[in-house]
Amino acid sequence: MNTSRLIILGVAAVAAGGAGYIAKNMTSSPPPDLVAAAPPAPAIELTDVLVLGEDVPVGQPLENQMRWQSWPESAVSEGFILRSEEADAMEKLQGSIARLAMYAGEPVRRSKLIGEGQSFMSAILPSGKRAVATQISADTSAGGFILPNDNVDVIMTRRAESGGSNGFITETILKNIRVLAIDQMIQEDEEGKKVKVGETATLELTPQQSEIITVAQQLADRLTLALRPVADAQDKQGDDAEYLVSGNGRRGTVRVIRSGEVSEVGARK
Repeated sequence: MNTSRLIILGVAAVAAGGAGYIAKNMTSSPPPDLVAAAPPAPAIELTDVLVLGEDVPVGQPLENQMRWQSWPESAVSEGFILRSEEADAMEKLQGSIARLAMYAGEPVRRSKLIGEGQSFMSAILPSGKRAVATQISADTSAGGFILPNDNVDVIMTRRAESGGSNGFITETILKNIRVLAIDQMIQEDEEGKKVKVGETATLELTPQQSEIITVAQQLADRLTLALRPVADAQDKQGDDAEYLVSGNGRRGTVRVIRSGEVSEVGARK
């Protein structure tokens, strides 16, 4: 082999070795001292917030349902009760009554509570409204499934004598009325199923509606509540039977007792 070929082969071997060295360095990790250190994650500042450990229905007192829980300070809203400000809040709120439904994990807010010794009904009653309890027909009032915060129509049924024969007059005297409370008792139907039946309902009424329902209770043989759909809750209340308490040209009914006999006569208001 001549000298020129040996020189060429030597140069090629050196070039191949250099290329392999360069490729190896390019694929290898940089030295540890050249890797940029990641900045540490910022620490989240926490504070203890008073929360509920279980659901609390409307009207139920707070007893052992409360506990302190760590909460991000950036997520604390107005109305939250903080341990750093009121360490004895858990003891102070014992016996307070829930004026709205509250749920497990929810921060306790005083705006949803009624203080110990205060009336539950007066606390949930809006300004300008009256709470009036009335006897209702338990067997016909929506099957006994009317509950607080439902909206109902009040239907009055009364006897009317005409031409010597007895008949009945039925009229809706109040419309779209909110139920504040209703007494419930468990009753078993013919199929053995348990149903809830209420006989006294407390209604949210205006002062004039309070007068109407008072007169209606004296005149009616039966008052019935007709349950309305939830979609109607925001509708305006309909025309009430104002003729029962004020004159507007309509004929009302007066119950007259003479010699122990009860009769109803029409009266122009």
